[in-house]
Amino acid sequence: MAIDTTPTSTPAPVAGQQAAPRLSARDRLVLFVLCAAQFMVALDFSVLNVALPVLGADLGMSTSALQWAVTAFALPSGGFLLLFGRMGDLYGRRRLFLAGLALFGAASLLATLAWDPASFLAGRALQGLGAAAIVPTGMSLLTTTFPEGPARDRALGISGTLLSLGFTVGMVAGGVLTDLLSWRSTMGLLALFALVVLPLAPRLLPESRTPERPRLDVPGAVTVTGGLLSLIYALTTAAEHGFGRTDVLVTLAAGLLLLAAFVAVESRSAAPLVSLPMLRRRTVAWGNLGGLVTFSMMSTVVFVLTLYLQEVLHLSAFETGLVFGVQGVLSVVAGSLAPRVIGRFGARRTLVGALAGQGAIGLSLLALGEGGRSVVLATAAVSLASMCHLGAIISYGLTVTSGVPDEEQGLATGLVTSTQQVGMTVGIPLLGVLATTATDLRSGVHTVLVLDAAIVLAAAVLVAVGLRVNRPAGSGAVEAESAGAR
Repeated sequence: MAIDTTPTSTPAPVAGQQAAPRLSARDRLVLFVLCAAQFMVALDFSVLNVALPVLGADLGMSTSALQWAVTAFALPSGGFLLLFGRMGDLYGRRRLFLAGLALFGAASLLATLAWDPASFLAGRALQGLGAAAIVPTGMSLLTTTFPEGPARDRALGISGTLLSLGFTVGMVAGGVLTDLLSWRSTMGLLALFALVVLPLAPRLLPESRTPERPRLDVPGAVTVTGGLLSLIYALTTAAEHGFGRTDVLVTLAAGLLLLAAFVAVESRSAAPLVSLPMLRRRTVAWGNLGGLVTFSMMSTVVFVLTLYLQEVLHLSAFETGLVFGVQGVLSVVAGSLAPRVIGRFGARRTLVGALAGQGAIGLSLLALGEGGRSVVLATAAVSLASMCHLGAIISYGLTVTSGVPDEEQGLATGLVTSTQQVGMTVGIPLLGVLATTATDLRSGVHTVLVLDAAIVLAAAVLVAVGLRVNRPAGSGAVEAESAGAR
């Protein structure tokens, strides 16, 4: 049965109906621009990983310094998300989105042409700053362009699929491009993406902002940005060197103190950067918890499986990339199915079920051994777990942003994307280090997988209780949460 997708605030179909919205040609072009930008940023998270050893030899970077190729991007991309999300709300989301695209493209070109470590790391840092502007404004443009209901469900399903696919494609493409051309081609690919998307965006994307122009909460911006920068630095550095280093301990403590100061500042601000009542909404608090867990634990599984496949099963980097290529294909399948599942069961139930599935399938990886069957098991398990993971990504984004007024969509999506960034950063330092420091890698990987699955399953229970999914299903993708989220 066709569903009317005329832009209205009508909720999605009730349980049992089929949500199959048809997007207009212009809607598809808008979605293409926004998703291409998100795909580009997701690609940047992984495309350089395989190329790091070659890059280091070419630019004269030591092995210990190579972590900065990742950290230089992660610091600004995670630290400035909330600030740029709110600036988009106040001063124009399209304006900031375009500025982010231009900066990202120019920074990618600088990284491509880098002549020494300093110029390369400067390009990476500027890429991260551009990504911090692209991700929250792109997501808020998507949620304000497509009305709540089946149209938004489908748009977020496509966006979530490409986010997951971009990370996976990056792992495969990075190795292929580096072998065939050079590490510089990985950065050149990103510059090419920006060059394609940037000319299309001004004509297709509508400008949107809050009707009022309140002052920017400078103390809140300083404390939250400083806190996130410190926390991300501490966690990314700990992933390489452990938590015993002085700089890790100092920045970890500083990050926690600054985030505590941020909460205190926001409680007293007349125009807060983050509305504390919004954070008290069940859908925002528990939805973001689900997002944090699904991102952090899935990134951990991918990390330890990469080690296992190459160090224990002795697969090449290319063969390992093919394993995750299967994961990418099934992520596309999951992205097409997720909106239908959400339309039938609601975003909250889908989030809980997807978390439970991710944790349960992860437990099957405990059967990994050292024979050829383990490659099949690893491929099947990580692919199926990733399908659940993608369902959790889409449903938690819908849960958090549904019922939020358009003028606060940038803030809500800033929280969503900050959760993504912190989630992808926190899992590997906290759990992955148990595998890398174990005397026996196989037993270390098994320990990580047990803890990973236990955390995901516990989160599924907590989110189910917090979101009260035992209540009778209502209408819409999130069961009319705008009334019951507070």
